[in-house]
Amino acid sequence: MSELANHEVKRLARESGLAGSSVTSAEPFAGLAELLKSRIDAGHLSGFDWFTHDRADVAANPRALHERARSIVAVGLPYWNLDTGKPDDGIPRGRISRYARGIDYHKTLKKRMLDLHRRIEESLGRTVESRQLVDTARISDRAVAERAGLGWFGKHTCIIVPGHGSWVMLGELLLDVEIPPDLPLHRDCGQCRICLDRCPTGAIVAPYTVDAPKCLSFQTIEQRGAIPREIRPLLGDWVFGCDVCQEVCPYTKAAISVDEPDMQPRSLDNAYPSLHWLLTITEEQFRETYRGTPVLRAKRRGLARNAAVALGNIGGERDLPVLKQAAESHDEPLVRSHAVWALIRIAGQDAHSLIDDIWRSDPDPIVVDECVWSLESRHDARG
Repeated sequence: MSELANHEVKRLARESGLAGSSVTSAEPFAGLAELLKSRIDAGHLSGFDWFTHDRADVAANPRALHERARSIVAVGLPYWNLDTGKPDDGIPRGRISRYARGIDYHKTLKKRMLDLHRRIEESLGRTVESRQLVDTARISDRAVAERAGLGWFGKHTCIIVPGHGSWVMLGELLLDVEIPPDLPLHRDCGQCRICLDRCPTGAIVAPYTVDAPKCLSFQTIEQRGAIPREIRPLLGDWVFGCDVCQEVCPYTKAAISVDEPDMQPRSLDNAYPSLHWLLTITEEQFRETYRGTPVLRAKRRGLARNAAVALGNIGGERDLPVLKQAAESHDEPLVRSHAVWALIRIAGQDAHSLIDDIWRSDPDPIVVDECVWSLESRHDARG
């Protein structure tokens, strides 16, 4: 017998600032552990060393996280809003993924789920054991959201929520409360494959399968070393994340604009930062601008590395001085090496004179290797 009505939970969720919510049981997810293990074995999760077979077993069993859980409330935080795009101000700018422009969604979701938990306790008149989970927890957010009927899997592997597309951050509230579950939506993308065809790197290797090492989100955020040279030209102007597969999705294009202050950028640099600025910022400036946002995860050197690549992709001759300065004097060898790549990508035949002193004097082997590789590649291309 249920302790709390399904519609009552959804009302309380809305009052807590959670626009989307659905309920499922806390039973294990049939077949999920095997699916995740097959993705691990195929190398699709390479780079996520923490995602092991043991982790897959836990992710498929909610009671491994809360042994007395009886229900899971899947919640969603929609965040798409109208965006005028980059300003036409003559400044070469990068692009930050929409979800990362405002306050870190982990904090927002957990705060609102705690409020929902409080409201549920007040409604039941008793203490309720719960766990508030966002994507860093050992559970599959998308599997929960699908079974709960909050949305369905798109071929880009994101959950598509009616009215919001995949512009929704997900969380879960595990409860020791019996709540009637919702039914899955049983919808799919049909014959559409726009996301597969438009992915810049071909990271969506099959419907519902992403090869993470190829994904620009992985390369710009999780990758701590050098971005593979074959991927750099495909980066475009992205410096944190990538939204292409969501932008081209017909369901996502029809998303309702929402007024969600927590997901709005505090400044232009939180959405479309100057690439010159990113190449020269101090650690203090980096932390001041991006404090409390997901962008901190990339670290200053990662963001500057990405900026060098983006400038190599969209820049021109006027950007050579700032790239040369970064290649010669940036405190991070990783950034210097990617600035060398960008210099040569823009300068072409004149590249040798720009980096001649660098490859002779830089003390770090990754910078020297980049110089040698780039010059040899240019030489081979000329035949």
